[in-house]
Amino acid sequence: MHCDIYKFPKHSEMYVYIARPDYPDDTDEIKDWLGVLPKELRKSLGEAKFLMHLDLAETKKLARVDKNEVIEKLNSQGYFVQSPPSDVLLAQAQARMKEAQDKRYD
Repeated sequence: MHCDIYKFPKHSEMYVYIARPDYPDDTDEIKDWLGVLPKELRKSLGEAKFLMHLDLAETKKLARVDKNEVIEKLNSQGYFVQSPPSDVLLAQAQARMKEAQDKRYD
């Protein structure tokens, strides 16, 4: 199973894997690979930055997620969202809260 991985500057430590089941035979035409994402999810993620192409069959394991879970989601829905670890999510929430408070008193 081949996939492309994208990151989103607006969401630190979040990655989206997009299935490429027909790779390399799917490169003849320009395609919106992120079109497989639900519209609301895609809208909330903001601008995507291509990170890398990955052949999961050649990859022994992934850093923060279970490879089999990724493959299962790619096969069933065409994408997999890797959320940030809980400590990163907490830090992001605290930063947003502080920013909101600072704006309130400016």
